[in-house]
Amino acid sequence: MSEAKVFDATAATELVKELRGTFASGRTRSYEWRVSQLESILKLSADHEEEISDAIHSDLSKPALESIIHEIGMVKNSCKLALKELRRWMTPEKVQTTITTFPSSAEIVPEPLGVVLIISPWNYPFFLSLDPVVGAIAAGNAVVLKPSEISPTTSSLVAKLLVKYLDTSAVKVVEGAVPETNALLEQKWDKIFYTGNGRVGRIVMAAAAKHLTPVVLELGGKSPVVVDSKINLQVACRRIIAGKWGGNNGQACVSPDYIITTKEVAPKLVESLKQELERFYGKNPLESKDLSRIVNANHFDRLTKLLDDDKVSGKIVLGGEKDKSKLQIAPTLLLDVPRDSLIMTEEIFGPLLPIITVDKLEDCFEIVNSVPKPLAAYLFTSNKNLKEQFVACISAGAVVINDTTLHLAVSTLPFGGVGESGMGAYHGKFSFDAFSHKKAVLYRSFAGDVAMRYPPYTPGKLRFLKALLGDGILGLIRALLGWS
Repeated sequence: MSEAKVFDATAATELVKELRGTFASGRTRSYEWRVSQLESILKLSADHEEEISDAIHSDLSKPALESIIHEIGMVKNSCKLALKELRRWMTPEKVQTTITTFPSSAEIVPEPLGVVLIISPWNYPFFLSLDPVVGAIAAGNAVVLKPSEISPTTSSLVAKLLVKYLDTSAVKVVEGAVPETNALLEQKWDKIFYTGNGRVGRIVMAAAAKHLTPVVLELGGKSPVVVDSKINLQVACRRIIAGKWGGNNGQACVSPDYIITTKEVAPKLVESLKQELERFYGKNPLESKDLSRIVNANHFDRLTKLLDDDKVSGKIVLGGEKDKSKLQIAPTLLLDVPRDSLIMTEEIFGPLLPIITVDKLEDCFEIVNSVPKPLAAYLFTSNKNLKEQFVACISAGAVVINDTTLHLAVSTLPFGGVGESGMGAYHGKFSFDAFSHKKAVLYRSFAGDVAMRYPPYTPGKLRFLKALLGDGILGLIRALLGWS
């Protein structure tokens, strides 16, 4: 039995060379090629829905509903939107010119960047692998996808399906772990798109900097939920639960990370969360089939360490049950956790939800703005002034009022971070733009040649050109008449 071929820097170089040849041929630039590939991804998603869902369940025990709606359905929607809008997205945008270049016309032409690398995460292993690929293909690029080795079943299936359905001379999948990723990062790409954590994001950015390669970094952060009084608390709690535990058991970049509310509201909020969590997941949530498991033992131990911190171990008001043999942790609420505790200084990425109490809700602004900017910030309120203040004063990748995580489903909104939660954005046309260069094009004829722009330079020419650049029609007339 022959050994599997090692994917190293030499193999990565050959891979990129092959893709550059494909891109240079012009094949990926055509509207027809882009449509054919998008239709193939759509067909792939429909033909293998059950198999994809089973693979995701194997990696994460993710409920089928979450896989079908949050992953496969989202990829399908991205394909359908791109197929519907692609011709319009590809059409050059006519723009106005000025008297300085008269007579002329101008346009902005979107062109593909070239050969791009997409590194995807384990938590949404189908959606976050294929969704950026949809944008890269729609923009006309050749693509290398590196799926996460932490979700190996889905990674293997994605690799198998993409080879079967897509043009393998232009779209490649490289499976593997750190050595394979490092081999890819040594290469020169026209863009790198990375989804994951900030630690690896820094490695990706450093590697890209060596080649002046632009990057999109989709990272994470501690996304706050601010809960006001005088709201429909049951609906608010249901939406918090849907965004937290109904989104891969908290293992999502936009998952609510902590709650801020007043001391007055906190007891009612905790009680409502308890009631709804029991209604959704039963009295023993470790037996629920509607909760994903923790992805692996390392992440289980990391979350256990957060819970075992002396500063928070006595703050648990619900949950805390664990089963390492099944990699399961119950939905856990912690009340009045100290801001300097371990659980409040790093992204949780799991089923733990700390609650911070304040004397007045306006104190939330100082708390949220004192830490790195989050990927999302959520506010539940009926107060118009508070909504306006929250939108104006909280810097985050996105702000959602009276719900959580749903902004991901709005294709007309850019999805991305700010500061340490990431850079660049995608979804809908923003995905097309993320993988395109907006090329400026100016058209002129041989008519209208102005001698004033050429040497020898004279005071009269200077007056004319200054007027042309800034003084308007009246200034031009004055310059032509020789008036200073």
